[in-house]
Amino acid sequence: MSGDEQSDIIQIKSSSATNGMTTMLIGFGFLAAGTICLLFLPDLFFLVGVLLLSASIIAFVMGFFKIKEPKVSLSITKRELTYHHRRGHWCITWDNIQRFDVPRVHKGLEHVDLEMVGIRLRDPDSFLDSISPRLITHLLMEQRPLVTQAESSKCASGRCYGDDLIEDQKHTRPDGTQLTGVIAMFANRMKRLKDGLGYDIFISANELDRTPTEFVALLHSCKNSLEQERMTALRESQETS
Repeated sequence: MSGDEQSDIIQIKSSSATNGMTTMLIGFGFLAAGTICLLFLPDLFFLVGVLLLSASIIAFVMGFFKIKEPKVSLSITKRELTYHHRRGHWCITWDNIQRFDVPRVHKGLEHVDLEMVGIRLRDPDSFLDSISPRLITHLLMEQRPLVTQAESSKCASGRCYGDDLIEDQKHTRPDGTQLTGVIAMFANRMKRLKDGLGYDIFISANELDRTPTEFVALLHSCKNSLEQERMTALRESQETS
């Protein structure tokens, strides 16, 4: 990452947002085939027609949401990492990133990589100021399976997670400020995931245009480049002073 910031934006496209029009066309094909089965073929094909029409509805819905998703799911600049979603966005400055990697969980005697990238923050509470409540609500629902993964290591000691996946609606910041509602729930969710998996924020592999391991390598490359630029700027300022 070099030169002016505008030219150094790295954009990541979500794999789940691709082929929206193709999915819609497949839905149209199912619709046409189902209509033919129901209107022009013998009653023997009635069930087939109903199944094709059902498949067309599913394809249309999937294609619609694919088209509605932002073309860019993540953007990386010299200042921050930004996640884009149709329900909102969040931003993390490089100074607030402590580390990042592919999270791993215990399965028997093995460690298994999860299909996502985890980010550990230096100041999780400041991150809450950059995320919209609509996106928080979506993430709270989306991360339920992740909570189960985080708690699975406790099952061996008999402290397995039950049906309660609802977080506490109160959270107190280090400065004494109290949060309530979905923001407080998400703050408590971040703490639970950090205790279980070691990271505060998670990016699904579906949001990436490469594997999680390759994305982690890209982040390391960006971070190293930024650190080298800062060292060069500091050295030049010392030489001129």
